Amino acid sequence: MSHVLIISHEIVGKEMAGPGIRCWEFAKALSNFCEVTLAVPNESDLQPTRFTLVKYNGERLLRLATGSDVVIVSGLTLALYPFLKELSIPLVVDIYDPFTLENLQLFSDRDIAFRQRDHNDLIAALNGQLLAADFLICASEKQRAYWLGMLSALNRVNPLTYSEDNSLRRLIDVVPFGLPTEGPRHDNDVLKGVRGTIGRQDKVVLWGGGIYNWLDPLTLIRAMSHIAKVREDVKVFFMGVKHPNPHVHEMKVCSEAIQLSKELGLYGKYIFFNDWVPYEERQNYLLEADIGISLHLDHVETTFSFRTRVLDYIWARLPMVVTCGDDMSALVKEHGLAKVIGYEAVDELVEALLEMVDTPDLRQIYAPRFEKIVDRFSWLEVAKPLIEFCRSPRLAPDKTIARAASKEVAESIPLNTAVSPTPWRLLLAKAWRCYRERGARALWIEVSNYLGWRWLRR
Repeated sequence: MSHVLIISHEIVGKEMAGPGIRCWEFAKALSNFCEVTLAVPNESDLQPTRFTLVKYNGERLLRLATGSDVVIVSGLTLALYPFLKELSIPLVVDIYDPFTLENLQLFSDRDIAFRQRDHNDLIAALNGQLLAADFLICASEKQRAYWLGMLSALNRVNPLTYSEDNSLRRLIDVVPFGLPTEGPRHDNDVLKGVRGTIGRQDKVVLWGGGIYNWLDPLTLIRAMSHIAKVREDVKVFFMGVKHPNPHVHEMKVCSEAIQLSKELGLYGKYIFFNDWVPYEERQNYLLEADIGISLHLDHVETTFSFRTRVLDYIWARLPMVVTCGDDMSALVKEHGLAKVIGYEAVDELVEALLEMVDTPDLRQIYAPRFEKIVDRFSWLEVAKPLIEFCRSPRLAPDKTIARAASKEVAESIPLNTAVSPTPWRLLLAKAWRCYRERGARALWIEVSNYLGWRWLRR
C-alpha cells in the first residue's frame, strides 16, 4: 500500500476555503486505497478517522516527504519548499486553480509596475511546478487544453512523454472538485427565523462562497434594489466575506459590495453578509435557501474557472441563477438546473429571480433534474485518475530533463516577489536558496536590487 503525503498550502479546519477543502477531501478519498498523511500549515481543529493530520514546517516536510511514495502539492508549495523538487519521489502537482489568471484581475487596480512584477514572479513559480511534476491534475477539459499549451512551451510534451502515452493522460488528467457521497442533512436552523430580518416564509437567495475580485456581487445588489420594491420577502445571504486564512486580505469588491448595499438601503434588511460558514455546517444554509447564485465578470479567469460553489448547489439540489461564459454555466444549463444570464445583466437577473420566487414548490420541480448529475461528481468518482496514480506511482519518463529545466527556472525567480498569502516566507526561502546555491555575493546583489540600492553592488 502506497504512502501518500498531501501538502496543503491553505488552512485546513472547520472554517476553510476551496484549496483546503480539496486537500481534505483528497485525503478522505485516497485513504480508502493508500496510507495518507495530510500536512497543513495550521493547528487544525478537525479530527480525521482514516488518515493522519499533521502541522508542518520545512524540516518536518522533508522528513515526511522522504518517507512517502507520492507527494501531492498545490499553490506555491514548491516555491516555498524547493527541496521537494529534488527528491526522487513521484510528485503530483494540482493546478486546478489558474492563479496567474486570477491575479491579473485581483491586482487590476494596482500600478502596472507592481502588477508586472507580481505576474513575472507567479509565472516563474508556475513554470517550476509544471517542470517538476510527474503527474498534473486540473479541473476541466478546457483547463487541460490550456495547461497542455504551457507544457508544450516548456517541452514537457516531448517524444518521451508522448511515447509513454500518446493521449498524455499519464502526464496531465482532469480531477475536478467533487461532492460528498452522502447527501446533505439539515440539523440546525441557521437562516429563516434566525438571522436578522429573514422570516420563516421568506425566499432566500444564497451566495455560496467568498466574495472575490473576479466575481460580480454588485449586479446582485443592484438587482435587489429593484426586487425589494415589489417583494419584501426576498433576502440575500452572502456566506463568507472574511477569509479563514488571515494572510488573505479582504478583496476590494467585497468592501464595494457592503458599501453599495448600505447606499441602497438594503444592508441588514434585505442583504446580509456573514464572516464564514464552517465547512461541516454549510449544508444547513444550502438546504434552507431557495435559490443559489453565482455571478462573475467577463474576463479570462472566467474562461478557465471551475466554480466550486455551483457544485455545492448541485449537492443540495438547489435551483440557481448563474452567469454565462464558464464550464459550470454550460453544464447546469444543459441539465436545466439554472437560469443563465449575461454579464452584469441587472434586468435579466431581476426577471429570473422574480420568476423563480413566484414559482410554487420550486425545489420539488427542479429535484429530478439533479439526480442525473450528482453521482458523477462524487469525490471517489472524480478522483479516479489521482487514485490510480497514487496506487501505482511512477516518475515521469522525462524527469531528468525536466528537473534540470526546473532548477534553471527556480534560479531565475527574483527576490522581489509580492505573492500572497505569505510573501515573507517565500522571500526568505528564495534568499536561502540563493545563498546556498550561488553564494553570499549573489545574495548580496539580489538584496541590493530588491532594496533599490544599486550602489551596494559596487
